[in-house]
Amino acid sequence: MEIKAKAKHIKMSPRKVRLVVDVARGKTVNEALDQLKFVKKLAVKSVIKLINSAVASAEHNFEIKQDNLKIAEIKVDEGSTLHRWKPRAFGRATPIRKRTSHISLALAEIKESGVKKAKKQKVEAPVKFSKRPTEDEGIQVKKDKKKIEEEKKVKEERPALTSARQGGEEPVKEIIDVRREGRAGHTKIEGKSHKGFMGKIFRRKSG
Repeated sequence: MEIKAKAKHIKMSPRKVRLVVDVARGKTVNEALDQLKFVKKLAVKSVIKLINSAVASAEHNFEIKQDNLKIAEIKVDEGSTLHRWKPRAFGRATPIRKRTSHISLALAEIKESGVKKAKKQKVEAPVKFSKRPTEDEGIQVKKDKKKIEEEKKVKEERPALTSARQGGEEPVKEIIDVRREGRAGHTKIEGKSHKGFMGKIFRRKSG
C-alpha cells in the first residue's frame, strides 16, 4: 500500500530541491528525517513538512506507525515560472525567471499489515436549530407591522371617489373629461390645474 502526498508551487527551482530530495530517497522515514536535519539548504523545510504530512495521514487513515514506513518514491517536477525584468545599463533589461517546483511523495510499508482500506469515520447528523431574530430584525418586524396597520386605517378612512353618473350616494368631486384638450383617457379633478405649478408658469402671458 502507498500513501501519497504532494507539495505544489514551492518558491524554489527544481534543481535546488532535487539536491535535498536525493538525500531522503530510498530510506526509511526515520533515517530520512535524521539525515535532513544536517542538510543546510532552504528546501529542507518544505521536504520535512511534506514527509510529516504523509506520515500523519498514514497514521490517521490506515493506522500505520512511522517506524513501519519507508520512502518508496519522491520526485520533483517543474512548476509555473514567473517572468520578471531587471534594469541594466544603457536602457537595457535582463530577464529574471522565478521558478517554482512540485514535490510528489509516496510512502510504503516495510512490513505489510492487514489494513488495506481507509478507516471510516462516523459522522453524526447535524442538529438543526431554529434561528431567533436578532434585536435589529425584531425591531424591523415591528415597524413593518405598524406600517401595514397604518395603511389599513388610511384606506378605511379615505372615502371612495364616485362619479355622479355612476349614481354614487356621496360624490366627492366632479370628474371632468379632458378629451377636448386632446388628452384621451386622462381625467381632471375640478378645482386643480392639470399641469400643476409649472403649467401656470408656462401659461403666463408676457407683458
